[in-house]
Amino acid sequence: MEDILYAPWRDEYVTNKKIEGCVFCHISTHAKDDEELQVLYRDEHCFLVMNRYPYTPGHFMIIPHTHTDKLEELDPKTWIHMSELAQKSVRLLKEGINAQGANIGMNLGRAGGAGIAEHIHLHIVPRWDSDTNFATSIAKTRVYSTDFEKIYKKIKSLIPKYI
Repeated sequence: MEDILYAPWRDEYVTNKKIEGCVFCHISTHAKDDEELQVLYRDEHCFLVMNRYPYTPGHFMIIPHTHTDKLEELDPKTWIHMSELAQKSVRLLKEGINAQGANIGMNLGRAGGAGIAEHIHLHIVPRWDSDTNFATSIAKTRVYSTDFEKIYKKIKSLIPKYI
């Protein structure tokens, strides 16, 4: 079996595909492109999309359709809905892909570590014992154990059961 070292951050450079404006608003308004954009689920309040720069395989985000960088101004109904989706998402990861744990979090604002600071989003990160290794620490390189398309299809297939 062949080992693969993924460098997904190079994709934009190679394809020259660049989304103008807010990438999350683009995804929100382009449902016809869900497969290409790796959207897992969408409803009236928000959508779930795979993270293009995942911490671990299966890392996805819950994103409100509302464009805001202020959690404190988000409609409480949308926040409650996002929280409910987070609970269901953790169950999906644990039962559906055998994650041993999960991280859930938001980085609010550039100073808070948000890569896309203009549109809030909730990270759902599956975790396994020993899922990080020395390469991240000494080489600033992350090694993924599975293909992104394969994990996207697996999680998407589980959505009807869990979400």
